[in-house]
This record gives sequence, C-alpha cells and structure tokens, in this order.
Amino acid sequence: MSLFARRVTLPAITPLVLQKRVIKVYGEDGTSRAIEVPNDMTARDVCQLLIMKNRYIDDHNWTMFEHLSHLNLERIIEDHESMIDIQSNWDMEEDCRFCFRKYFAKYQFFKKPETFFPDSVVSCSNEVHDATVSKDMLKVFLSTSAFPEVHSYLYMTEKGKKSWRKAFFILRRSGLYFSTKGTSKDPRHLQFFTDFHQSEAYMLLSGRKLYGAPTDYGFCLKPNKTGGSKELKLFCADNEESKICWVTAIRLFKHGMQIYQNYLRPQEQGDSSSLCFSPTRSISENSLVAMDFSGQKSRVIENPTEALSIALQEGLLWRRKSSGRINCHWTSTSSQNSSKNIAVHISQPWFHHQLSRDEAQKLILQQGLVDGVFILRDSQSTHKAFVLSMCHGQKVKHFQIVPVEEDGDHFFTLDNAQTKFTDLIQLVEFYKLNRGTLPCKLKHYCTKITV
Repeated sequence: MSLFARRVTLPAITPLVLQKRVIKVYGEDGTSRAIEVPNDMTARDVCQLLIMKNRYIDDHNWTMFEHLSHLNLERIIEDHESMIDIQSNWDMEEDCRFCFRKYFAKYQFFKKPETFFPDSVVSCSNEVHDATVSKDMLKVFLSTSAFPEVHSYLYMTEKGKKSWRKAFFILRRSGLYFSTKGTSKDPRHLQFFTDFHQSEAYMLLSGRKLYGAPTDYGFCLKPNKTGGSKELKLFCADNEESKICWVTAIRLFKHGMQIYQNYLRPQEQGDSSSLCFSPTRSISENSLVAMDFSGQKSRVIENPTEALSIALQEGLLWRRKSSGRINCHWTSTSSQNSSKNIAVHISQPWFHHQLSRDEAQKLILQQGLVDGVFILRDSQSTHKAFVLSMCHGQKVKHFQIVPVEEDGDHFFTLDNAQTKFTDLIQLVEFYKLNRGTLPCKLKHYCTKITV
C-alpha cells in the first residue's frame, strides 16, 4: 500500500467576466440611443452615463422610466434596480421601452411628507403602545416596529369583468385588503385582494380610453412577469393627491430603506460624478470680481447680495435700451410686435406653442407635481394672450398673461398691469426671483415629451 499521494493539477480559475447587453433608451424628444451595459448596471448608473454623454447638468432629477405602450402604463424605475433584470421580463413582441427624462417629484415625499401623506388617508400604530404616530410619517414607513396604513375609497375592476366598482381599501405591509362592509376594518370584514412583493405600481396614462376608468387618476399593480391586461390589478382614485399617496406608499412598502438610501446617496457623497460632468467656470471667469464705478473712485463689491442687486439693475437697464433699439427698427404695428414676440418666445425651452390646457396639465403631471414647475403657452380663449401653467400644492393652476399698451409701448402682465414686462422672457426671469401675485416662485420648467 503506497503512502504517496498523487499530485492533481487543478484548472486555472479565470476571473468572472460580466456579460453585457444592449438596451435602447428614449430621450424627451423621442430619439433613442443604444447603450451596451453590464448585467449589474443600475438605473442610476445609466442616468449618470447619459448625463455624461449628453453633457447635462446633474440636478438629481434625471430619472429612468419603464414605458409599456401596449398597456398604456408607465412607472419610475428605482435607482437601485437592474436595467437588464427589467428588460428580461419584457415580451419582445410588445412595445416596451426605457425613457430618460427629468422627474422633479421623484423624492419629493422626503422633503414634504405632509403633502403626500395626509392624516385623512394615512394612519399608524406603534407596536408597543398602539398609539397614533403623526410627527414623522416617513420614519413610520421606514420603521419595522410601526404599522402604517393607507385607507380610502378606490374604484377597482372585478376579475374577468370590464366594469368598475367602488370599495374601501386598506394598504398594509402584508398586502392590500378591501372591506366587505363599508369602512369597517374589523378582520371579519377585510378580504385580502393582492400583495405587492412580486408586482410593481404603474400609472395609467389613458385609463378612461383604454380601460374605461371612471376617473383620470388611475394606477395599477402589474406582476413582474410578462403578461397582458388580464394580469393587471386596476384602480382609480377620486383625485390626484389620493393616487400619488397610494403609489408612493406602495413604493415605500416594497423597497423600504433602499429608497431612502437612494435619496441620500448623492447628498452624502457630494455626488462627485456630477461635479465631474457639470459645466465648470474657466480660469478667466474665476478671476473676475464685481466692481462699482459709479463714484469718483472704483471699488470692489465684496457683498454678494449687493453685487447681485446691481447686476439685476444693469440687466434691466440693458433690456430697456435694447428694447428701444429693437423698436426703432420695427414699425409700431401690433401685428409685427406680436410676431416678433412669438418668434422670441418659441425659442425658449419653457414656451410651448399651441398647447392646450389639458395637454399642459398632463405635461406637468408627467414631470412631477412639485411647487414651481411651470410652462408658458398660447391662450386658447384670448387672442394675443398667453397662459402661465404652474404647479402648487399638487395642483396645476393657470394664470393668463395679457398684452397691454401704454403710451404706444406694448407690455405683458398677469396682475392687471400692476407689474408690466416688455416680453415673456423678462416676465419669467422676474417670477423666478419674486413670487409676486403667484402662489410660489417659478422653479423648474417642463420640456415637451415625445413618447
């Protein structure tokens, strides 16, 4: 019997190479771009890549969407989700696509939770004392020792039927229930409807037209596997606020602390990637200082507030002078002035020519109901007038901008001529800095979306 062991040569271990696949991403203008990505690339990684390639400024509002044209559904792709995993659930014969655009309300519920979770719809009990917790509803949703609950009436479709009926629903960590007896939460009256662990919440884009929904505030739960409309759990709320509350709560229940980490990540890290991609000031720009030459001696303006005030005054003075020079070359007819103003305004990213009221509301909704989101458009009711459509308090409000004439000069105003502007550009710049008669300052403009 030999005591010597035979030496066995093991095969060399090769490092694991990540497989790559090609995804197609559609931009706001409807054009697409094919990108080769590894299997573990997340939605946030793809956003950062597109921001770099397009030389965009990263303001943390760029978002990936999953758009299912054949079902008229759309949802936010969470930053941590794998793009390849989502694509693998698609049926290649169906029209599914990734969309890349700004969405200002992506994490707005972390900044203003009280507007997303009203007391009338959301309640919570503590595991120990069973007492209502209302101080910080976000901590309640993220805590494992608390039991938040969303409850309100919703419309739903019955299985195998196209009709809708109204029921009182209760959303808990364990799933979605509806009451068989009014608004009773007695366990005997609660019937389990579905869970959301293997599903995602989508927005209905044309619920009335495609699904016969009773309101425009529709959403649904769709399984993560492929499937047609028969697999969908369709719902409709009575208003936009209620719909947003339900969808946001489902996102938090499903992804929990991961969403909070997604929100904190760019802030904690200082988002070094965006610093690399955002435009930087040149050396000559950095060497410039604000100077005051109004006195006998020039001086450096060290107070930034004073420098900004002087810059605004000079900007307005330049605008008046340039406006006068332009008027010298134009015949003072209203038609020519109107044509000139239209041409100037159309070139601005916040102006949308020939956009209806309903289309304006839909566009703002697509890019997030955040205070200060706005667009300007033509007025459909008043000739030569315009409309400022903006969001405030999760509602879209419309303010008419009318032309006025004073001593032969033409202006625009939205507060009965208390404040007048030579053009819409001046008007927008003013209301970005001053609230005036508006409910809030203008903050984010909406770009037109082609899907």
